[in-house]
Amino acid sequence: MNIHEYQAKEILNAYGIPVPRGRVALTSDQVERASKEMGGRCVIKAQIYAGGRGKAGGVKLVHHPEQAQEFGKELFGKRLVTPQTGPEGLKVRRILVEEAVEIAREFYLSITLDRESSRYCLIASAEGGVDIEEVARKSPDKIHMLAIDPYTALRPYQARKVALALGLTGSVCEDCVELILNLYRCCLEKDCQLVEINPLVVTRAGWLLAMDAKITFDDNAVFRHREYPDMMDYSQLDPLEINASKYDLAYIKLQGNVGCMVNGAGLAMATLDVLKEFGAEPANFLDVGGGATREKVAEAFKIILEDCDVKGVFVNIFGGIMRCDIIAQGIIEAAAEVKCLLPIVVRMDGSKVEEGKKLLLDSGLNVQCADNLGDGAERIVRMLG
Repeated sequence: MNIHEYQAKEILNAYGIPVPRGRVALTSDQVERASKEMGGRCVIKAQIYAGGRGKAGGVKLVHHPEQAQEFGKELFGKRLVTPQTGPEGLKVRRILVEEAVEIAREFYLSITLDRESSRYCLIASAEGGVDIEEVARKSPDKIHMLAIDPYTALRPYQARKVALALGLTGSVCEDCVELILNLYRCCLEKDCQLVEINPLVVTRAGWLLAMDAKITFDDNAVFRHREYPDMMDYSQLDPLEINASKYDLAYIKLQGNVGCMVNGAGLAMATLDVLKEFGAEPANFLDVGGGATREKVAEAFKIILEDCDVKGVFVNIFGGIMRCDIIAQGIIEAAAEVKCLLPIVVRMDGSKVEEGKKLLLDSGLNVQCADNLGDGAERIVRMLG
């Protein structure tokens, strides 16, 4: 689960991590008033669920309130396209107005989950304010990484070692040690997958500040934090993904034209790979889960068909817990409700598979049943060809 930068900074500030003064604005007039509060000279920052906003024209230093208001008018409603948004971009509906700060040095600091070691990993670099992936590729020696032992947690001496590796000394070094320990505490208590500060800066006055912040929460831990759903900006999400979440469906919109319905995340990823191998472009990732009901299958199928880019549907189901005849009934029910005429290929195997295939072939739908995954991918490509 993502949140906006201004929300991430509110959380960091609550953990004793200093951030610049700022105000969130929903209108250009609010941008102007916030700019006056900051003394006129301030930074205007578009709030979207993606990085790379600066290069996309979503961040600007302004010098007086009128200029802030004009830039606010330009930003509101604009779609920012960054490497993380895809070609359609994300619409700007909120703007953060922040005090301008004189920066002496910039750093990168984050704590993220390392799935390979099943531990939090602290990552720091003296090359802040730029793409950390590029730094890691060109100058890996400038990236400092520390796997955090969950039993002993992050210790002050480890945080100090990182601060010294960044070239910090004296009181700023000690401030950085405290900041790193607070960042780890935030990560644990808030069930974060990622807490990133880029850049963490030392100001000309000698203060540490988190100039930009990103926090991603673990979706599986949201039940422990009742406030999280209220923090979500649904305007930043795909409407189909929002609808899918209501039925506990794992759905991600992609750029292709073959709608996919699969049970099991691993099987779903394999299905996308095989479709690509046969020259098809998947329109989505959709996992209905292992114990889906007929109603859930029907809703999943309708969500696929709501995507205007979908020109054909590929269903790949292994009926272990879920019977194939129930899957077939769900598909037929959903297709009849929306009057689906699109080509459909169904590859099913498992419990009641023959009964399921018979239901589909007798349904009157434009459907073919495949014997295996490769056969199914070939059939849907041929039907769309």
